[in-house]
Amino acid sequence: MANVKYAVFFATLFVGVPLGYFLSLKYSLAERIVFFLMMFFTVRMEDINFVSREAYRLTSRGFEIGMVDIATIIILLLVIHRKKQYNVHIPPGSYFYFAYFAFSAISIINSSVVLFSMFELWKMVRMYIYFFVVYNYVNDFKKFNDFLKGVAAVTIYIFYEVIKQKYWEGKFQSPGPFPHQNSLVMYTIILGSLMFAYLINKKSIPPFKFTLWLLYFSMSAVIIVSSLSRAGIVLFGISIVIILGLSFFSGVTGKKVWVSMLIIFMSILVFAKAWDSISERFRTAPEASANVRKELAIASLRMAKDKSLGIGLNNFGIKINPPYPYSSHIEMNNPDDEDEQNGLVETIYLMIAAESGWHTLGIFFCFIFYFYFLNLRNYFRYRNTEFHFFSIGMIGGLLAIYLESTLEWVLKQTNNYYQLMLIFAMIAVMSKLENRYAKNKMQLPQNLSLKQQRRVDRQQRLAREASL
Repeated sequence: MANVKYAVFFATLFVGVPLGYFLSLKYSLAERIVFFLMMFFTVRMEDINFVSREAYRLTSRGFEIGMVDIATIIILLLVIHRKKQYNVHIPPGSYFYFAYFAFSAISIINSSVVLFSMFELWKMVRMYIYFFVVYNYVNDFKKFNDFLKGVAAVTIYIFYEVIKQKYWEGKFQSPGPFPHQNSLVMYTIILGSLMFAYLINKKSIPPFKFTLWLLYFSMSAVIIVSSLSRAGIVLFGISIVIILGLSFFSGVTGKKVWVSMLIIFMSILVFAKAWDSISERFRTAPEASANVRKELAIASLRMAKDKSLGIGLNNFGIKINPPYPYSSHIEMNNPDDEDEQNGLVETIYLMIAAESGWHTLGIFFCFIFYFYFLNLRNYFRYRNTEFHFFSIGMIGGLLAIYLESTLEWVLKQTNNYYQLMLIFAMIAVMSKLENRYAKNKMQLPQNLSLKQQRRVDRQQRLAREASL
């Protein structure tokens, strides 16, 4: 079976990539499909692992490469082909990422298993290539709209998987197509935040299209509730409140008021339907889980204190166990069981500090908050434009997953890591497009109602006719 998987992969690489590239050059639909697949395969991971170590508790368990990388290579070839039309640039924030990568690599000098560190470095390289390609590929608002269609499509797919698991397979907590429900909820918070901001801030939405996007947002809310992630549900609510506040701060309209009331009413219905499961989840959450989190956090602090450069990238799962002393305070369930292992610390921040040092954590903060503040800049520069909703949605969505990352190491998981780099790339794209419009003294697409848009179209048509 493994041999068949490798054969299919290499056939896709050496036949599918050239075929996809030439089809994309000839047909715009093929190009748009490949770009969508770059998004879809961050949800439905189809990959193979070279030198796999699946039995270990690690953030990376092999030299992974998958269909998302195949799609990325095709789009990269298109970017190179069009470099005379659109100059290829190093994306904003890259130097923070390079520094984060470099200091993560330096920590290898303290690694017990260097191979495990190389697994993580390989993942980081893949993530940057993905980020680089998206930034240089999306060069106009038409491709930005393709990105939005991709958001809708992956939401539908995730919703299908969750409903199937919950009602056909009888799972209490649905992970959907993700490795864990925490991965699911963190991924969906971004989708739901973006769709909610779109609904409440975009004026020129025909009724049918509005109904569809309201349905997509409802799906995202059902997905998050179905995960029964306590932190996820609370933080999604916080994101929604932030988006509401920013939306009304940008201007109060009748549409914003009634859309808000409609969504609040729908949310009450969803919570009423799922209340028994939600209350059971909050009521029966094991106290031992919170204790384990604290004990692993203490172990992380010991690691960071003992090794200023960190105990080694992707080596936490090794050094949290004997004969290393960092977990001496953790009581084992069965001291006589030599195969019993402690888990990974439940926060990406302490994991980075433990594995690569406090300085690397500081660089990571610079990296992720660079894009948060770049998005805030976009918020002010895109006011009253058609795409203002994106920056509003990401102010709430990114803050929610940054806060959730104090409780989870999910952002190191492949699915969520790809999504984070995708969102960072789109934030940088928004900045790039705004700068281009400003340089050429052009006005960004305005956020007009249908009536206003028709009036502008009519005026522009009359102006063209008068000039003939």
